[in-house]
Amino acid sequence: MRTVKHVTCPVCGCLCDDLELTIKDEKVVKVKNGCALCKAKFLGYSKHRVLKPLVRKNGRFFEVSYEEAVSRAAEILTEANYPLLYGWSMTSCEAVSAGIELAEEIGGVIDTTSTLCHGPSTLGIQDVGISSATLGQVRHRADLIVYWGSNPLIAHPRHMERYTIFRKGRFQKEKRKLIVVDVRKTETAETADIFLQIKPNMDYEVLQALRALIRDQELDVDEVAGIPTERLEEIADTMVECRFGALFFGSGLTMTRGKNRNIDAVLSLVSDLNKLTKFIAMPMRGHFNVTGADMILTWQTGYPYAVDFSLGYPRYNPGETSAVDILLREESDAALVVASDPVASLPRKAAEHLAENPLIVVDPHMSATARMADVVLPSTFVGIESGGTAYRMDHVPLPLKKIVEPPEGILSDEEILRIILSEVKRKKAEQMENP
Repeated sequence: MRTVKHVTCPVCGCLCDDLELTIKDEKVVKVKNGCALCKAKFLGYSKHRVLKPLVRKNGRFFEVSYEEAVSRAAEILTEANYPLLYGWSMTSCEAVSAGIELAEEIGGVIDTTSTLCHGPSTLGIQDVGISSATLGQVRHRADLIVYWGSNPLIAHPRHMERYTIFRKGRFQKEKRKLIVVDVRKTETAETADIFLQIKPNMDYEVLQALRALIRDQELDVDEVAGIPTERLEEIADTMVECRFGALFFGSGLTMTRGKNRNIDAVLSLVSDLNKLTKFIAMPMRGHFNVTGADMILTWQTGYPYAVDFSLGYPRYNPGETSAVDILLREESDAALVVASDPVASLPRKAAEHLAENPLIVVDPHMSATARMADVVLPSTFVGIESGGTAYRMDHVPLPLKKIVEPPEGILSDEEILRIILSEVKRKKAEQMENP
């Protein structure tokens, strides 16, 4: 029996780094300080594992060695004309870096799960810019919290506990005021001081109305998106009168009508507020390293997601080079999926095309995508069986610890990708020598 302290949780974008784990016989038997999602992962990660590499032959999976599986994966990627490399949000920054090198080597497209969730947030930030801060600054200074299109009590269970409503800060001892804006009364809305239930797909109108009110302009309508104008005036006054406000927005803005234009409006609203008080905005990122995947892609290519290397240099054009669009146009002829399950989340037509072509999956579990694959390479759980780095939703990098030993012979995502990259280079050299 041993105890490991100061462990970072590899579940959501909060990356809570105060966990205390009890280990017995190289298994996690107790989790202290973690939320329900955290405990479920640490206590149940070893279930339904893939423990041997699999290669599909004549429609059936056969267990093979890592060498044979890697050779088959490298063969698929080398022969492909336009391969897609997708996922990356549930693995380490080091593995993402290796994946970018591989994408460049084979002339493929590399895209993260941001393309399905907060891709519009990135576009909005590129359009308008963002006034932001760390979660630590929010915790110690903010007296007004706004959650818009987000339900952190369910999606990020410790966000409110660690950084906003249920935590006193060094400079903020009094109770903070909470505003929740959503199309339905969520669990988070139940705790709010002010809840605005707006009509679906009308976030943009409400945001622009608040901008007008903050600039002392009058609205010549009685209501906006089902909210009386007088109520919106109260909200605008509350925002202007706070000392430090923080607006957290989720996929309720990015995945509804308006998409990146909704984000343009949010960021412009915060910019307007900063002329009168102090206000910040922050997207509520989902997977534990989706922020890190975008960061590493930006460092190494200049672009945050949907990066196309088919011409030998990085190009970026969301809607053209993003995964869903490529799959719907049936342009890719092979795919490598790392730490993701797109078959369970992509549009049906996109998932069908993904499965119709040669597919390689690097994942610890036999997911829906892995069941469709031609090659399955089992990997370790990052933050449990292997270490690395991840970025919290506020762009703060945190270390992920190796807590227990992985099953015998199981490699990390980074190791697998480096081996595939080496094998791809070897095969390409052979082709050059023997055209």
